[in-house]
Amino acid sequence: MAEGERRSQPDSSEDIPPATQNFIIPKKEIHTVPDMGKWKRSQAYADYIGFILTLNEGVKGKKLSFEYRVSEAIEKLVALLNTLDRWIDETPPVDQPSRFGNKAYRTWYAKLDEEAENLVATVVPTHLAAAVPEVAVYLKESVGNSTRIDYGTGHEAAFAAFLCCLCKIGVLRVDDQIAIVFKVFNRYLEVMRKLQKTYRMEPAGSQGVWGLDDFQFLPFIWGSSQLIDHPCLEPRHFVDEKAVNESHKDYMFLECVLFITEMKTGPFAEHSNQLWNISAVPSWSKVNQGLIRMYKAECLEKFPVIQHFKFGSLLPIHPVTSC
Repeated sequence: MAEGERRSQPDSSEDIPPATQNFIIPKKEIHTVPDMGKWKRSQAYADYIGFILTLNEGVKGKKLSFEYRVSEAIEKLVALLNTLDRWIDETPPVDQPSRFGNKAYRTWYAKLDEEAENLVATVVPTHLAAAVPEVAVYLKESVGNSTRIDYGTGHEAAFAAFLCCLCKIGVLRVDDQIAIVFKVFNRYLEVMRKLQKTYRMEPAGSQGVWGLDDFQFLPFIWGSSQLIDHPCLEPRHFVDEKAVNESHKDYMFLECVLFITEMKTGPFAEHSNQLWNISAVPSWSKVNQGLIRMYKAECLEKFPVIQHFKFGSLLPIHPVTSC
């Protein structure tokens, strides 16, 4: 256990009433560009962005080594991700003429597709078993596309939606907030980076040098929040190799930058122009606000990303209800 973790007593679920909600298998609802209005007015959009911003506030000014509560549910989610990681080791890349998109990924994905409900059932208590098929869809959507062998911010959003659903059914609680980002999402990132490297996955809908990153967005938002009011590190420092090497284990933002520099060659300003521009912003709070605006505009309001999002009873397409 890392220095910052504190194991809590196992959660008692005896006092939680059985679920009375009618769970459904999530499906796509955004079929054309005009449908995007439905998405932006939906309960799903409000709940999803609310979840992202709540976690953003929760990790503000905190290092990854910060001491936080680790509940039984958090431990089970990490065990689930460890299983996905182990399956990568058990499914080595195959020899093929094409350099990118190794077909062994499809074998790995088929195992997840088959086992997803069983994996989610290890996290969800038995009185909520009816929710498992609905929640498991978001897990399956969160690891990339097995046809195209690509991965992008839409898949990352599916994992955030998976965690949001676990909050909505009460598996994750308010006091799990920091662990959701620092322990679960961080472990998810490690597994996704391993997938991307092992199977040479293509970036889904990459904007090349004009995008923030080929694969991820959320760790830049939450990672910039971690750095708000840092006594020494300023935005200009993340393009400094020494600063990144010294502090990447404490800050998600710097870990992301380190991964980019490992995967790409040439001057940083050329291969990651958007990030380079961000390094000129005077404060981390301005970086954080700007990234949230950018996430909404470049990911959540883009039809090519949202057309793949699925809606069910937990993240419904119906308009926000004011109650």
